[in-house]
Amino acid sequence: MACRPTDLPPAESIDIPAIHEVYRREREKRLRPEGQGQYFEPAGQFAGAYESDPHMPVVPRAPIMDEIDVAILGAGFCGMMVAIQLKEAGVVNFRNIDWAGDWGGCWYWNRYPGIQCDNDAYCYLPLLEETGHMPKQKFEDGWDIYQHSVRIAKHYDLYPHAIFHTLATSLRWDEQAQRWLIATNRGDAIKARFVVMAGGPLNKPKLPGIPGIGDFKGKIFHTARWDYAYTGGSGQSPVLDKLGDKRVAILGTGATAVQVVPFLGRYAKQAFVLQRTPSSVDFRNNAPTDPEWVKALKPGWQKERQQNFHHGAMERFARGEPDAICDIWTEINRNLSVEFEAEGWPALSPEEYAARREVMDYRVMERLRNRVDEIVKDKTTAAALKPWYRFLCKRPCSNDEYYETFNRPNVKLIDVSESRGVERMTEKGFIHNGAEHEIDCLILASGFEMTSDLKKRWGIGAIEGRNGVSIYDHWADGFKTLHGMMTHGFPNQFFTGFTQAGLNATNSVTFVSQGRHIGYIVSEALKRGATVVEPSEEAQAGWVNTIRDTAIDMSSFARDCTPGYFNNEGEKNLRWYLGEPYGPGFYAFEALLEEWRGRGDLAGLMLTARMPELV
Repeated sequence: MACRPTDLPPAESIDIPAIHEVYRREREKRLRPEGQGQYFEPAGQFAGAYESDPHMPVVPRAPIMDEIDVAILGAGFCGMMVAIQLKEAGVVNFRNIDWAGDWGGCWYWNRYPGIQCDNDAYCYLPLLEETGHMPKQKFEDGWDIYQHSVRIAKHYDLYPHAIFHTLATSLRWDEQAQRWLIATNRGDAIKARFVVMAGGPLNKPKLPGIPGIGDFKGKIFHTARWDYAYTGGSGQSPVLDKLGDKRVAILGTGATAVQVVPFLGRYAKQAFVLQRTPSSVDFRNNAPTDPEWVKALKPGWQKERQQNFHHGAMERFARGEPDAICDIWTEINRNLSVEFEAEGWPALSPEEYAARREVMDYRVMERLRNRVDEIVKDKTTAAALKPWYRFLCKRPCSNDEYYETFNRPNVKLIDVSESRGVERMTEKGFIHNGAEHEIDCLILASGFEMTSDLKKRWGIGAIEGRNGVSIYDHWADGFKTLHGMMTHGFPNQFFTGFTQAGLNATNSVTFVSQGRHIGYIVSEALKRGATVVEPSEEAQAGWVNTIRDTAIDMSSFARDCTPGYFNNEGEKNLRWYLGEPYGPGFYAFEALLEEWRGRGDLAGLMLTARMPELV
């Protein structure tokens, strides 16, 4: 069945300048002068928000004294894709180091009730054709995604390469040995020729610095370390039957809370939802996988679908290209394609296209605000739940029970936007508008360190390249890379994720691409007997100039957005959560890298073949 355009308010019915002014006011009242400083590190009594593992006991072991070709820091989708691409390139002497007890990254840790991927699983779950797996539904359950991680690890024989329940505490380049020296919290001393930073974007839980949070005598936990021993139920069966006599508050209304809140409303005696900024929440319509559709698929179907999703979510559909995804992520471009078709597909400049997209953006957001009124009965609550910002200023959500949950008598929305967050905690609960609300449990759905400073994001005390220079200082004023994956002065080190590389709407596709490039460079260095590989300063400067010259300027859009992790809490030091992606797009970047590898000259890289001096 064809994916149809959505029913939107007509453009002429929307006063865009007036709504833009509302957006500005709503943003201003949420800005905090301390920016990222409003969050604190998970240490002391809150160390368990990062260092604990509620899923698997940490088993004592002897320290590892090992020398390997490649150390991959991370065992989520990113670390797994890099490992697989290394094996494809013939590099097998590597280890994945991760604090989790198994493969999966955030899908190992995140087992909160209601968890699903919130974009198309047929795109998001990597290597479906390669492993012969098909998701059960469009938005797959978190437990099944974790199991798919295990499936991938077994399929590619990754388990012998894993060092789990281990945190890297420092990385230091030893110039004499020409190795990276890796220290861990388990007393390990690992030497690696190469090191790959593959922690992924959802690595370090973020904790809100609410005044008095240390005084609260009740239960506190982060959604990334859900405590089923306290709530009842399990990740596979989230029946929270121990909350029947509990008053629970959940802080945050982002993508996680949107999935959790219906379960709290169903099981808790009283649920308070503490909201600074509402999310946009569309209908979910999570359909089971159609077996007839599966039978009709042809080899290469997943790559085709991923490309279609990328066009719909991050670029634009080509003339005649259908929307195969048909959800909130592709709605704007789907609707624009219908308009363009009716107009004979006019030749629009990038500026003209952006102007048309902006109008469609306002129409879609108006539809989403109207949806709140259609569902939520209390007008004051409905008004507070409406999202007043541009689409993609916050992560768009979808759920068929979230808004309905606020019609329950035991669920109360607490809008903390005027105080820019929860005023303070007490021994018994929290203060709002001068009144104390007693609770038994505070659940932190406060997300992850996505755009905060690198040291907070990575959680590694020291990363020092040549001459003891810290990467945190080296990149203090922004990324300096070649192809987004290497930087001068940090030999044999690779970076992944949102840097200065190509960016696909499906993260796992980005990780496969980066892993392929890293695998090629590592394998070529080993074949050529090189002990050191790093970009020249000239090549690095040239790539930075390429990134800046081809960039699509998002700064104005980002500065107008409501503060959150997408835009570094609106700080003057603007940092967009997607980094500095290659402007011409992901597939243009892929072609550029393929051509670079095809030449075989490793242009821009300096290779040193001398052996370290013996001592």
